[in-house]
Amino acid sequence: MSSFRNILFPTDFTSHARSALKYAAAFAREGRGRVVLFSVQTGAVPANLMTLPERVLQQDEKNWLLELQTEVKGLLADPLLQGLEVEPVIVEGEPAHEIARAVRDYGIDLVTVVTHGRRGLARALWGSTAEEIIAEAPCPVLTIRPPQHDFVEHRGAETEIRLNRILLATNFRPSSIAATHLARELAAASGAEMHATYVIGDYFEQISVMFPEGGRSALSRMRGEVRDRMQEFAGEGESRVITHVAEGRPYAEIVRLAAETDADLIVIGTSVHASLFGGAPALGSEIERVVRNAPCPVLCVPSGRVVTPLPAFARSQPVPQT
Repeated sequence: MSSFRNILFPTDFTSHARSALKYAAAFAREGRGRVVLFSVQTGAVPANLMTLPERVLQQDEKNWLLELQTEVKGLLADPLLQGLEVEPVIVEGEPAHEIARAVRDYGIDLVTVVTHGRRGLARALWGSTAEEIIAEAPCPVLTIRPPQHDFVEHRGAETEIRLNRILLATNFRPSSIAATHLARELAAASGAEMHATYVIGDYFEQISVMFPEGGRSALSRMRGEVRDRMQEFAGEGESRVITHVAEGRPYAEIVRLAAETDADLIVIGTSVHASLFGGAPALGSEIERVVRNAPCPVLCVPSGRVVTPLPAFARSQPVPQT
């Protein structure tokens, strides 16, 4: 697990956010690293907050700072963090942006966040803070959505990562490369059984209905190409990979397979796209739905920004030399 040493644990000090603490502590302990306890506030926070005496914070209507100081001290005393290097950082600003900045400033390898599984029209139109963090963070983000399958056990002062099965969702695009390498590395380090899935999107079936002759032929070629590529993929690397090819809605098939295989972790590459309305960058809807519905934590691995949200399947081509 040496890939992750410096872990960023963003928190609003609620019990819900605290669900990610054991993952942050476990990975930091495994990698002999540290946890950066990170809080974003709407008001200015003095740099020396943690050393200010209570009598100072009780003056000039600064009770909220006293409450914040108390919450940080309480979290620092959590048994999960016993024996670990922990650095509290409190800033003012917008959460996703400040977290992305902190990843760069503090050399962060992994961010742990808790997300909600809410549904509905409003939920579909406006992404959660967790999804904004995934979109902006330049490092892997581990999302946890309690209650779901855990792969970290904490007993007394001991925290243990137990990865038995890892599911990699791939589409063989450049956006999957970093996720593939990380999934293989985690599987090798933990001795976990690795599964890989490619989902042929249901839009191919729709095309074959609209254009029977050309659509069915394209779908048949697609199936054959996917089978060949997955067979090649299974033979690559040093460890055995169990492959799965599915057809349908990508997020639904990934979630279904994770449940069927009793996966401890889903690893997926994330491509970030510009907002249609010129706002903050956004994830693809299929990735958002995997995060919201997964039966286990999801490790989102960034691959850089792309210019089109359309799914594709193509072998990499050599770059022409001049």
